[in-house]
Amino acid sequence: MSDQALNQPFSILIVDDEPKNIQLLGSLLQTHYGVEFAMDGVKALEWIEAKPFDLVLLDVMMPGMDGYQVCQKIRSDPLKKHIPIIFLSARTETEDIVRGFEMGGTDYVTKPFKAPELLARIKTQVEMKVLRGLLPICANCKDIRDDKGSWNRIETYIQEHSSALFSHGMCPRCMDELYGKEDWYRESRKKG
Repeated sequence: MSDQALNQPFSILIVDDEPKNIQLLGSLLQTHYGVEFAMDGVKALEWIEAKPFDLVLLDVMMPGMDGYQVCQKIRSDPLKKHIPIIFLSARTETEDIVRGFEMGGTDYVTKPFKAPELLARIKTQVEMKVLRGLLPICANCKDIRDDKGSWNRIETYIQEHSSALFSHGMCPRCMDELYGKEDWYRESRKKG
């Protein structure tokens, strides 16, 4: 992974109801990443709706909506479910950790955390996000290879992996390539 790919301004949302935790995490991360914070689940979901975060650091124990519920809400949104979520919690029992993964967490770090370990886990998620963003595309016909190894038209791939809709038209270069030798086309180009 190149340093250039990792030097992009990746944004992290810190969700914790303890101001000291937010301050500690913010000071640790702000030199490497763009950082925002929310002190409860509702505010976290509002932030995620308003801004495309690359990663969420999510406390489990919060008043109102707990971290597991926030994670489930994020995972239920087709446009947000891809965001990596690292639970950061004082809950250290195996059942709590397993539940975090079952709810859709990408990783689980227990408090008190060790800064180098947390930074390494965050860096791993950032690298994986960069790799997920790479699409194998044919240099000639522009078809895209999917996760199963099949080649698809770019329109098919985008429709299957997003909620994008298409309208089709033709650019002037393609019009020239397809119809450039046709008399009717050359006449219409002279008039236009």
